[in-house]
Amino acid sequence: MKSLEVVGFKRANLGKKDAKQLRLDSYVPCVLYGGKEQVHFSAPAILFRELLYTPEVHIVDLNVEGTMYRAIVQDAQFHPVNEMLLHVDFLELEGGKEVKMDIPVKFIGVSPGVQQGGKLVSKLRKLKVKATPENLPDFVEVNISDLELGKSIKVNKVQPTNYTILTNPLAPIATVTIPRALKGQMAAEK
Repeated sequence: MKSLEVVGFKRANLGKKDAKQLRLDSYVPCVLYGGKEQVHFSAPAILFRELLYTPEVHIVDLNVEGTMYRAIVQDAQFHPVNEMLLHVDFLELEGGKEVKMDIPVKFIGVSPGVQQGGKLVSKLRKLKVKATPENLPDFVEVNISDLELGKSIKVNKVQPTNYTILTNPLAPIATVTIPRALKGQMAAEK
Protein backbone atom coordinates (compact mmCIF):
# COMPACT_ATOMS: atom_id res chain seq x y z
CA MET A 1 0.00 0.00 0.00
CA LYS A 2 1.18 3.52 -0.78
CA SER A 3 2.34 5.72 2.07
CA LEU A 4 2.40 9.46 2.67
CA GLU A 5 4.25 11.49 5.27
CA VAL A 6 2.47 14.03 7.46
CA VAL A 7 4.53 16.29 9.71
CA GLY A 8 2.82 17.39 12.90
CA PHE A 9 3.46 19.38 16.06
CA LYS A 10 2.30 18.40 19.55
CA ARG A 11 -0.52 20.51 20.93
CA ALA A 12 0.28 22.20 24.23
CA ASN A 13 -3.30 23.19 24.98
CA LEU A 14 -6.41 21.19 24.14
CA GLY A 15 -9.86 22.70 23.84
CA LYS A 16 -12.30 24.47 21.60
CA LYS A 17 -10.62 27.91 21.76
CA ASP A 18 -7.15 26.59 20.88
CA ALA A 19 -8.53 24.34 18.13
CA LYS A 20 -10.30 27.34 16.58
CA GLN A 21 -7.05 29.35 16.63
CA LEU A 22 -5.18 26.45 14.97
CA ARG A 23 -7.75 26.35 12.15
CA LEU A 24 -7.36 30.10 11.61
CA ASP A 25 -3.61 29.50 11.18
CA SER A 26 -4.36 26.81 8.49
CA TYR A 27 -3.57 23.90 10.78
CA VAL A 28 -5.81 20.91 11.49
CA PRO A 29 -6.16 19.47 15.01
CA CYS A 30 -5.48 15.72 14.98
CA VAL A 31 -5.36 12.82 17.40
CA LEU A 32 -3.50 9.51 17.16
CA TYR A 33 -4.78 6.53 19.15
CA GLY A 34 -4.65 2.75 19.20
CA GLY A 35 -1.05 2.53 20.41
CA LYS A 36 0.56 2.83 23.84
CA GLU A 37 -0.39 6.48 24.27
CA GLN A 38 -2.81 9.00 22.81
CA VAL A 39 -1.05 11.83 20.94
CA HIS A 40 -2.74 15.18 20.27
CA PHE A 41 -1.05 17.16 17.53
CA SER A 42 -1.73 19.59 14.69
CA ALA A 43 -0.60 19.47 11.07
CA PRO A 44 -0.73 21.94 8.16
CA ALA A 45 -4.03 21.59 6.27
CA ILE A 46 -2.26 21.51 2.89
CA LEU A 47 -0.68 18.12 3.77
CA PHE A 48 -4.13 16.46 3.79
CA ARG A 49 -4.89 17.28 0.14
CA GLU A 50 -3.27 14.09 -1.26
CA LEU A 51 -4.51 12.02 1.67
CA LEU A 52 -8.23 12.85 1.91
CA TYR A 53 -9.25 14.29 -1.46
CA THR A 54 -8.42 11.16 -3.47
CA PRO A 55 -10.16 7.82 -4.06
CA GLU A 56 -6.95 5.98 -3.11
CA VAL A 57 -6.08 4.85 0.41
CA HIS A 58 -2.71 5.38 2.07
CA ILE A 59 -0.73 4.40 5.13
CA VAL A 60 0.44 7.58 6.84
CA ASP A 61 3.95 7.99 8.20
CA LEU A 62 3.36 10.51 10.98
CA ASN A 63 6.32 12.60 12.08
CA VAL A 64 5.28 14.32 15.31
CA GLU A 65 8.27 16.42 16.42
CA GLY A 66 10.74 13.70 15.43
CA THR A 67 8.79 10.69 16.70
CA MET A 68 7.63 8.44 13.85
CA TYR A 69 4.31 6.57 13.86
CA ARG A 70 2.66 4.42 11.17
CA ALA A 71 -1.09 4.99 11.02
CA ILE A 72 -4.23 5.06 8.89
CA VAL A 73 -6.95 7.71 8.76
CA GLN A 74 -9.80 6.51 10.96
CA ASP A 75 -12.10 9.51 10.58
CA ALA A 76 -12.14 13.05 9.16
CA GLN A 77 -14.63 15.74 10.13
CA PHE A 78 -15.61 18.56 7.79
CA HIS A 79 -17.56 21.78 8.39
CA PRO A 80 -21.18 21.19 7.27
CA VAL A 81 -21.43 24.43 5.27
CA ASN A 82 -18.01 25.39 3.91
CA GLU A 83 -16.54 21.83 4.01
CA MET A 84 -13.35 23.01 5.72
CA LEU A 85 -11.38 20.18 7.33
CA LEU A 86 -12.03 20.39 11.10
CA HIS A 87 -10.41 17.33 12.67
CA VAL A 88 -8.64 14.09 11.71
CA ASP A 89 -8.42 10.87 13.73
CA PHE A 90 -5.53 8.48 13.09
CA LEU A 91 -5.31 4.83 14.17
CA GLU A 92 -1.78 3.66 14.96
CA LEU A 93 -0.75 0.43 13.19
CA GLU A 94 0.98 -2.40 15.01
CA GLY A 95 2.55 -5.34 13.18
CA GLY A 96 0.29 -8.39 13.26
CA LYS A 97 -2.75 -6.55 14.63
CA GLU A 98 -5.67 -6.51 12.17
CA VAL A 99 -7.37 -3.24 11.22
CA LYS A 100 -10.56 -2.43 9.32
CA MET A 101 -10.39 -0.10 6.33
CA ASP A 102 -12.50 0.91 3.33
CA ILE A 103 -10.61 -0.18 0.19
CA PRO A 104 -11.56 1.05 -3.32
CA VAL A 105 -12.89 -1.38 -5.94
CA LYS A 106 -11.07 -1.88 -9.27
CA PHE A 107 -12.87 -3.57 -12.15
CA ILE A 108 -10.87 -6.13 -14.16
CA GLY A 109 -11.84 -7.35 -17.63
CA VAL A 110 -14.47 -6.31 -20.16
CA SER A 111 -18.10 -7.17 -19.58
CA PRO A 112 -19.91 -8.88 -22.50
CA GLY A 113 -23.07 -7.04 -21.39
CA VAL A 114 -21.33 -3.68 -21.95
CA GLN A 115 -20.12 -4.84 -25.39
CA GLN A 116 -23.75 -5.63 -26.30
CA GLY A 117 -24.78 -2.04 -25.45
CA GLY A 118 -25.43 -2.21 -21.69
CA LYS A 119 -24.23 0.38 -19.20
CA LEU A 120 -21.98 -0.58 -16.26
CA VAL A 121 -23.36 1.00 -13.08
CA SER A 122 -21.10 0.89 -10.01
CA LYS A 123 -23.10 0.35 -6.80
CA LEU A 124 -20.20 0.14 -4.31
CA ARG A 125 -17.03 2.16 -4.74
CA LYS A 126 -15.34 0.78 -1.61
CA LEU A 127 -15.47 -2.46 0.39
CA LYS A 128 -14.79 -2.74 4.12
CA VAL A 129 -11.76 -5.01 4.55
CA LYS A 130 -10.06 -6.46 7.64
CA ALA A 131 -6.35 -7.31 7.40
CA THR A 132 -2.97 -6.91 9.02
CA PRO A 133 -1.11 -3.72 7.92
CA GLU A 134 1.28 -5.80 5.78
CA ASN A 135 -1.60 -7.41 3.84
CA LEU A 136 -3.78 -4.32 3.26
CA PRO A 137 -4.39 -4.14 -0.52
CA ASP A 138 -4.29 -0.93 -2.62
CA PHE A 139 -7.61 -1.99 -4.18
CA VAL A 140 -9.99 -4.95 -4.35
CA GLU A 141 -10.03 -6.51 -7.82
CA VAL A 142 -13.49 -7.42 -9.16
CA ASN A 143 -13.57 -9.51 -12.33
CA ILE A 144 -16.48 -8.45 -14.56
CA SER A 145 -15.49 -10.49 -17.64
CA ASP A 146 -18.59 -12.74 -17.34
CA LEU A 147 -21.13 -10.03 -16.44
CA GLU A 148 -24.06 -10.27 -18.89
CA LEU A 149 -26.83 -7.75 -19.71
CA GLY A 150 -29.12 -7.09 -16.72
CA LYS A 151 -26.91 -9.06 -14.30
CA SER A 152 -25.07 -7.96 -11.15
CA ILE A 153 -21.86 -9.04 -9.45
CA LYS A 154 -22.07 -9.37 -5.69
CA VAL A 155 -19.51 -9.16 -2.89
CA ASN A 156 -19.48 -12.96 -2.36
CA LYS A 157 -18.04 -13.42 -5.91
CA VAL A 158 -14.82 -11.59 -4.97
CA GLN A 159 -11.86 -13.85 -4.10
CA PRO A 160 -9.95 -12.18 -1.22
CA THR A 161 -6.22 -12.90 -0.78
CA ASN A 162 -4.76 -12.46 2.72
CA TYR A 163 -7.66 -10.26 3.88
CA THR A 164 -11.30 -10.62 4.94
CA ILE A 165 -14.17 -8.71 3.35
CA LEU A 166 -16.65 -7.41 5.95
CA THR A 167 -19.19 -5.87 3.56
CA ASN A 168 -22.52 -7.75 3.24
CA PRO A 169 -21.84 -10.71 0.87
CA LEU A 170 -25.16 -10.21 -0.92
CA ALA A 171 -24.60 -6.51 -1.68
CA PRO A 172 -24.19 -5.81 -5.43
CA ILE A 173 -20.90 -4.18 -6.46
CA ALA A 174 -21.87 -3.41 -10.06
CA THR A 175 -24.76 -3.98 -12.46
CA VAL A 176 -25.00 -3.91 -16.24
CA THR A 177 -28.24 -2.07 -16.94
CA ILE A 178 -30.16 -2.28 -20.21
CA PRO A 179 -30.72 1.17 -21.77
CA ARG A 180 -34.29 2.02 -22.87
CA ALA A 181 -33.32 2.10 -26.58
CA LEU A 182 -31.82 -1.40 -26.33
CA LYS A 183 -34.93 -2.66 -24.48
CA GLY A 184 -37.11 -1.39 -27.34
CA GLN A 185 -34.80 -2.96 -29.91
CA MET A 186 -34.88 -6.32 -28.05
CA ALA A 187 -38.71 -6.19 -27.79
CA ALA A 188 -39.01 -5.48 -31.53
CA GLU A 189 -36.83 -8.50 -32.35
CA LYS A 190 -39.14 -10.86 -30.40
